[in-house]
Amino acid sequence: MVVDLVAVSSWERAVVWLPALVVGVGLVGAVLILLGRAFAVTVREARHPRWVVGGLAALVAAVVVLTWLGVELPRE
Repeated sequence: MVVDLVAVSSWERAVVWLPALVVGVGLVGAVLILLGRAFAVTVREARHPRWVVGGLAALVAAVVVLTWLGVELPRE
């Protein structure tokens, strides 16, 4: 009896949250596509596109290294 209630509860929860999950994934995907296209245009129109890509790579590398070292930003 209790197992049936848990199964129904999780099934109902999945049915309720599935549309929100689909919409959320769609919104995140759309934003990533727009940002990617804007970055591609920026790189194409830049006078020195290697500097733009290199700067982005350096920023990502700095974030990864600082995260690996355990550096935390100060909180207010």
